[in-house]
Amino acid sequence: MANKRIDQPTGTETVGHEWDGIEELNTPLPRWWLWTFYLTIIFAIGYVIAYPAWPMIDRATAGMLGWSSRGALAQEMTAADRAQQSFREQLAAIDVVKLRDNPELMQRAVAGGAAAFKVNCSQCHGSGAAGSQTLGYPNLNDDDWLWGGDLAAIHYSIDRGIRQPDDNQERQSVMPSFDGAFDSAQLDAVTQHVLSLSGNADANAVGAQIYADNCAACHGPAGQGDRAQGTPRLNDQIWLRGGTAADIKRQILNPRMGAMPAWGERLDPVTVKMLTAYIYSLGGGEEAQAEISDGAETQPEAEAGNDGQP
Repeated sequence: MANKRIDQPTGTETVGHEWDGIEELNTPLPRWWLWTFYLTIIFAIGYVIAYPAWPMIDRATAGMLGWSSRGALAQEMTAADRAQQSFREQLAAIDVVKLRDNPELMQRAVAGGAAAFKVNCSQCHGSGAAGSQTLGYPNLNDDDWLWGGDLAAIHYSIDRGIRQPDDNQERQSVMPSFDGAFDSAQLDAVTQHVLSLSGNADANAVGAQIYADNCAACHGPAGQGDRAQGTPRLNDQIWLRGGTAADIKRQILNPRMGAMPAWGERLDPVTVKMLTAYIYSLGGGEEAQAEISDGAETQPEAEAGNDGQP
């Protein structure tokens, strides 16, 4: 039986337990603490009545106020959709080539395109759009473009894709294999000539003649490329699949041609425009190219192809 007594120094009753001469005092809780505790009980009862609380098989109790976190989220999402609707309507109505004339709309399109790029494009081009020479994915940050770097050209590439089997109009350039066309000495010579175009080797007459006979029709006499055909520029320091002699020989003998999906078949037109704006903003975007009489685009010498490859 507990032996309760009054502790003389404190005047407080003990609980009656003793251990090794130590006794526990029955000190009451402060009144303010007790009233706070009682108020929390009252609040909890009111909360259970007003809000969803008790879990059931497929839902929780609804609560007298009819509020739910799912309902609140749905309202917020609806409000966000309404806020975005005006922007999407403006972007849908504007011609992609006129986006730069509306800086505010362009800025919002770039922000939306950055998010879309991470979801749809970063798997190949990388989160920073730097691409990969190992895998043959172009770097989208530089100033070289195979098919053109203005808004219209970028939009066309994204929308229609590259080397799609069901699209025979454009973006279909294919380099033939020259395996067996040259002996070892000729292959070395033309490789050295290709390297000389970018200043990485000394020119040689044999390689220059082989290049003129077999390569200049597509890549241009000076290696400037041809956007009308999608042939890359060879006279700069930018390479899609590597710029060493071994890389160039491998591409001459066994060309590796990449392909990109036609995102216009997978994404809505507004998202395609946002991706266009984002890629254009990465640093290599160009002014729109003026058309000449035969319908071909002019091709400035400074920008001939995206990530050159022989």
